[in-house]
Amino acid sequence: MNRLKIFLNSISELSEETWKEVFPLFTKVELSPGDFFVKENVHAKKIAFLEEGILRAFFTNKEAKEYNKQFFVDASLIGAYSSLLSNERNKIPQQALSKCTLWEAKYSDIKKLFEKFHDFEKLGRKIAEYYFLEKERKELEMALLNATERYVLFKKSFPNLEQKIPQYHIASYLGITATQLSRLRNKLLKE
Repeated sequence: MNRLKIFLNSISELSEETWKEVFPLFTKVELSPGDFFVKENVHAKKIAFLEEGILRAFFTNKEAKEYNKQFFVDASLIGAYSSLLSNERNKIPQQALSKCTLWEAKYSDIKKLFEKFHDFEKLGRKIAEYYFLEKERKELEMALLNATERYVLFKKSFPNLEQKIPQYHIASYLGITATQLSRLRNKLLKE
């Protein structure tokens, strides 16, 4: 749980008084590869701090083809935010790609602390701003960059992830096929 404190304080420092009420909200949970943190078509109820491991957020089209929207690696926050905020069913499941250690909390309990502690509300705002900017960045990458440029950015954003997950997950994230990714990697190796 110490990593959670370090991580959140790096975003916006919380007082010890706030931490006394934040810590009890979180429970340690382990996920195995293939386990879901949140499934599709359910109302999300919790958020979590990913202490260790790799998860993906993805969606499935009408032809049952999956598209990876995001990867989460050690020291990040996860949750089906659209579902949590709108109280609608989740459309983007989050699934473990490796063994994961999480600290999860009920979002309803987190919201109560937003109202009680100004520093905690400020933290929530900064996290929301970060995810908004991240979403916009990814949308611009997909629209404005070619596959090679997106792949180079992926490698910078997620160093060593390529060796830990199947290539088809990376290809899906980049918006290309696994065959295209293989060709692209071979081309870059030759340069």
